[in-house]
Amino acid sequence: MKIAIYGYGNLGKGVECAVNAAPDMELVGIYTRRNPESVQTHGTPVFSANDLEQGKCEADVLILCGGSATDLPEMTPALAKKYNVIDSFDTHAKIPEHFNNVDEAAKNSGHIALISAGWDPGMFSLNRLYASAILPKGTDYTFWGKGVSQGHSDAIRRIEGVLDARQYTVPVEDAIESVRRGENPQLTTRQKHTRECFVVAKEGADKAKIEEEIKTMPNYFADYDTTVHFISMEELKQNHAGLPHGGSVLRTGTTGWNDEHKHVIEYKLTLDSNPEFTASVITAYARALYKMHHRGVNGCVSVFDVAPADLSPLSAEELRAKML
Repeated sequence: MKIAIYGYGNLGKGVECAVNAAPDMELVGIYTRRNPESVQTHGTPVFSANDLEQGKCEADVLILCGGSATDLPEMTPALAKKYNVIDSFDTHAKIPEHFNNVDEAAKNSGHIALISAGWDPGMFSLNRLYASAILPKGTDYTFWGKGVSQGHSDAIRRIEGVLDARQYTVPVEDAIESVRRGENPQLTTRQKHTRECFVVAKEGADKAKIEEEIKTMPNYFADYDTTVHFISMEELKQNHAGLPHGGSVLRTGTTGWNDEHKHVIEYKLTLDSNPEFTASVITAYARALYKMHHRGVNGCVSVFDVAPADLSPLSAEELRAKML
């Protein structure tokens, strides 16, 4: 299957690597809003984003590697009119709206699109669904970090006066251990996580205004205890160059006629590279999208609509023999 990438930041670079490792995929191009001649890849040809708008891409699936704050809400529905597309949109509160916009565009053009592929939303979403279906009498808990959130860091960088930034999501350990003990705590958003921001401000920028904008940003920081540190670019590069992340999805529940038996389901990720792992998830779902489109599926779908077997390059017979 022929794959193309739109955007060549950390996520796009991760997708290039993931597609290269896939036995059944060929990467036919990377599309960028920058000057194509200025983009250095691992051998993949680079084209102008204008070529996408003119319908010149011949990929079976186009993987969109833009940011969720401003890129993907416009980019995904626009390109779903011309291509089979997949994105990693991760603003949870706006997923239903984004889905509807993309669904209309893809259905009208006969294409298929998948939104919000990654680990949360994505793999964590699946595990919340599985656990709640298995333990209907129970409570869901999701903890993220400690790690760098690409989406939140990108949101900070878009604030006027910000040169660069890293945002760490930090779980509250006492809250996690309480869940693991089966105590079923009632936790507010603030009690589960804190957010720590390291910001490089442009010379002469109003730091107080930047800090206020960060702490009051809806969907990102407003509901959390947030600490903002202003540091130099040298310190950012030295101490915050990596992109680790991870987290856990837990569900505590009971079975038995009198709820006498307690159970805890936990799915945990410890990621050395957030963008490379996210890229690997997206690449697997691009394979599924290709298969589904060839079966005649169109419109927008989510990870909930994808059969697990479609993610794998192995045949159904091989899966039953090796993994069932």
